[in-house]
Amino acid sequence: MTPVKTDCIPKQFTFKQEKLPPVVVNFQGGQVTSDAGLSLIAEIDRKLQITSRLALGFQDYRNPNKTLHPVESLLAQRIYGLIMGYEDLNDHEELRHDPMFALALGKNIGQENEPFILAGKSTLNRIEHCPENVEQGAKSRYHKISHCQEEIEKLFVDIFLESYSSPPKQITLDLDVTDDLVHGNQEQAFFNTYYGGYCYAPLYIFCGKHLLAAKLRASNVDPAEGALSELQRVIQQIRAEWNNVEILVRGDSAYSREDIMEWCESQIKVDYAFGLPQNSRLVKMTAATQSKAKQEFEQKLSTVVSFLETLFIPDTELLEQASNLIKNSIWYKTIDYQTHESWSRSRRVVTKVEYGAKGTNIRFVVTSIPTNRMSPSEVYAKKYCPRGEMENRFKEQKLELFSDRTSTHTFAGNQLRLWFSSIAYVLMNALRNKCLVKTELHNAQVGTIRTKLLKLGALITVSTRRVLIAINSSCPYQHIYATAYRYLQFLPHPG
Repeated sequence: MTPVKTDCIPKQFTFKQEKLPPVVVNFQGGQVTSDAGLSLIAEIDRKLQITSRLALGFQDYRNPNKTLHPVESLLAQRIYGLIMGYEDLNDHEELRHDPMFALALGKNIGQENEPFILAGKSTLNRIEHCPENVEQGAKSRYHKISHCQEEIEKLFVDIFLESYSSPPKQITLDLDVTDDLVHGNQEQAFFNTYYGGYCYAPLYIFCGKHLLAAKLRASNVDPAEGALSELQRVIQQIRAEWNNVEILVRGDSAYSREDIMEWCESQIKVDYAFGLPQNSRLVKMTAATQSKAKQEFEQKLSTVVSFLETLFIPDTELLEQASNLIKNSIWYKTIDYQTHESWSRSRRVVTKVEYGAKGTNIRFVVTSIPTNRMSPSEVYAKKYCPRGEMENRFKEQKLELFSDRTSTHTFAGNQLRLWFSSIAYVLMNALRNKCLVKTELHNAQVGTIRTKLLKLGALITVSTRRVLIAINSSCPYQHIYATAYRYLQFLPHPG
C-alpha cells in the first residue's frame, strides 16, 4: 500500500546478520541515478538533432511569458523516458526530479536557489492530449500545442537518408502490419478475429533496421489499406535524394494487390516480391515439381533405409529414424500466372516445393524481378525470406519501447504515442549503427542495449567547475561505453 503524506516513513532500515555487522539502508545517498547511460543518448540526439527537428513539427500557442517547458524539452523528456524504460506519463512525476534527466535536457543542476524541476505528467500530457471536436490553436482554451502530421512523417525518411554517407546501390523496403491490443474505449478500436481482441493495426515500413513509417490504423480495415499511399510518399522522398537507387518492395500475401504491383511496375528501378496465397490453380500448376521433389526424397530415403537395415534389425521405427537423417527435398520453379479477374496481366510467380516425411509444403511469391536477372531459388531465399527479420523490429517496438501503449481515448493522441515510440527507436538505432558498430552490442536488440549500456548506476556530484557522474567502478561494460563515446566524438557538430 502506498503511504499517504501524513504517514511516518523511517529514515533508515537495519538488517541484522548473524556473526556479521548489521546492514543499514537509507535514502540519503544524495544525487544518485540509475540512468547514467542516458548521457550517450542525449549526446547523439544533440549531434543528429532528432528531437529538436521533431519539435519543428509542433505548433506551440501557449503564452511564452507563462511557459516554463518549451515543446522541444517536453518531447525530449518523453522520448528519453521511453528509451530508459519508463512507459507511462505517471513515471515523470518522480523523473522530473532526476538529475540525469535534467542534465540530458540541458538543465543547470548546480544552482541551489533554483532547483531543477522538469515537466510532470500533466504538463507532458499537453502534447498527447488531442481532444475530440475541440478547436486547436491560439484561440483554444484546452489544446494549445498542435502538430503537423506531414512534417513528422517526413522526418523519419530524412533521418534514414542522412544515415548514409553516399547513396546505396539498392535498398529493400519491408511492409508489414502488427497488432496493438487496446483495453478501453479508444477511438477506431475494433474487434479483430485474426488477432483475437480489440486492437489497432499499425502499418510499418522498414529498410533493414531503419524505420521509415509508422502509421496507426483501425483494425477493421483491409490489411493493405493505406499501404500504397505510404509507399508512394516514402519512395518519392527517397527518389528526391537518390535518383538511381534500385528499390525492392517486400511484403507478405496481404500486399500482392493489383494497385500496389501495377504502381511498382510503372516506376523505374522499383521491383517487388510479395507472398501469394495458395489456391487450387497454383497447386495444380506445380504438380510436376511436386512429383520430382517426392521422387528425390524417396530415393534418398530408400538409400538410407537400405544402409540401416545392414546395421539394425528392420522394424516399424526404422523408416521414421531414416527420415530424420535426411533433409527434405526442395525444388523451385517459375510459372506465369494471372488471376481470372483481379490482375490486369500475367506475372512471374516463384514456387517453392518442399517434400519430406510430413508431406508437401508449397509456397508462392509473386515478383517483378525477371527470370534472366535472378533464379527462382535466389528470389525466394535471398530476396523474400529475409523479410522475417522484421518481426524482431516489432518486438523492439512493442516489448522494449512500448509502442502498444496507445491508451489515450483519441485516435490522434494514440498516433502521437506511436510516433514517440518510433522516434525513441530511431535514436536507439542511431546509437547502435553509429556508436556500437564494432562492439558486441552491434546486433543487440534495444532492450539488451538499455540493460547493459544505459541503465547504469552512478553518483552525481556538482561543484563550481564541473558536474561529475561517477558510474559504478565494477560496471562490466566500461569498454563499450568508451567505444561509444569515441565514435560520438567523430560525429559532426550541428550547424
